[in-house]
Amino acid sequence: MKIGIISNLYPPVSRGGAEQIAHRVAHELHVKGHDVFVVSTQKEWAYRPRVTESHVERIYRYRPFNLYHPLNDFQQAFPVRALWHLTDMYCGHSSVALGRVLDFEKPDVVLTHNLKGFGLQAVRAIRERNIRHVHTVHDIQLAIPSGLLIYGEEDRWLNRSFGQRWYQESVCRIIGSPDVVISPSKFLADFYSARGFFPHSQVEIISNPAPIVQTTERIRPSGGPLRLLYAGQLEQHKGVQFLLETLNTLDGPFELHIAGDGTLTDYVKEWANRDARVIYHGFCSLDNLVKLFLISDAVVVPSLCYENSPTVIYEAFQTGVPVVASNIGGVGELVCDGKNGYLFAPGDSRGLRDALRRLTTDTDRFWMRQAEIQSTVQDFSLASYVARLEELF
Repeated sequence: MKIGIISNLYPPVSRGGAEQIAHRVAHELHVKGHDVFVVSTQKEWAYRPRVTESHVERIYRYRPFNLYHPLNDFQQAFPVRALWHLTDMYCGHSSVALGRVLDFEKPDVVLTHNLKGFGLQAVRAIRERNIRHVHTVHDIQLAIPSGLLIYGEEDRWLNRSFGQRWYQESVCRIIGSPDVVISPSKFLADFYSARGFFPHSQVEIISNPAPIVQTTERIRPSGGPLRLLYAGQLEQHKGVQFLLETLNTLDGPFELHIAGDGTLTDYVKEWANRDARVIYHGFCSLDNLVKLFLISDAVVVPSLCYENSPTVIYEAFQTGVPVVASNIGGVGELVCDGKNGYLFAPGDSRGLRDALRRLTTDTDRFWMRQAEIQSTVQDFSLASYVARLEELF
């Protein structure tokens, strides 16, 4: 079977977990004997898609006709981002560009991932050619332009404004109803269903494939404080500032390792410079991140925004490390309180402190249950994920 994979970003042009999943799925489909090609974006100006790399998959890249590449969005002022979203929604360039590739490749099925930044009109090219379309949702960006919905701000005027409703309804019409929609969490499937998206699609809830993590048996360091790890974007909505401020009021010794980068990098560096309990590692590759997992008593995911299915939770469980996390979005579908970690209400400092006190009491128990925690994600293998995709194709 010939399969086209469409993603706004694709490694090495990458930012988050969605494009990593697209990459891993492409390679596994190739292993299963399928002919796979990918269409994605690049930063350099190139209006016609062309094959820029050819590994196990042929990778076509182009630069969508818009004000900036999606990786540069954090540098833009609000009016510029608003115009970017309008162009991304209505510019026909993505439909023409993708159409050329589809006419040449003639795939049996197209699997789309994040399309914001690729150009939403790309779905028109798929529909016009009557190609079977399977779409995977990874976040809430089809309904909320920023992709961010902060806990406690659901009824904020901006989220209830005419502009927000118009955007949501417009994208809903543009995307329409792909043949199949895959959601990694029930939360995300319900989120879109409540907003009228994908009314005639077959919606399937399939957990993301767990990343392949090469690990060994964890050997607990002797003595010392509670060792915690935060790994992710250093952004306020990810809760890193909330985490530091809460830990500063914890009535027990701790050691917090932070891996990642973002707009709060300088804030985190300054905190680490004046607080010996905080160690900042900068951005870490997965191999280096695993080394931090292996010495940590727990990974902390203190998100203040609605999450879908965070990759770092899968990575932690793969190494047998419990997770202390905000119970928001799809997180509670992965973290089972008391079994493979603890949950607390988003932004609740007292709840986080209570969870960490429970962790301190149960640290020995969790270290002895590495295999049990790893079993949490044993059903989320890449092979089983792709086998289900083949059935849907």
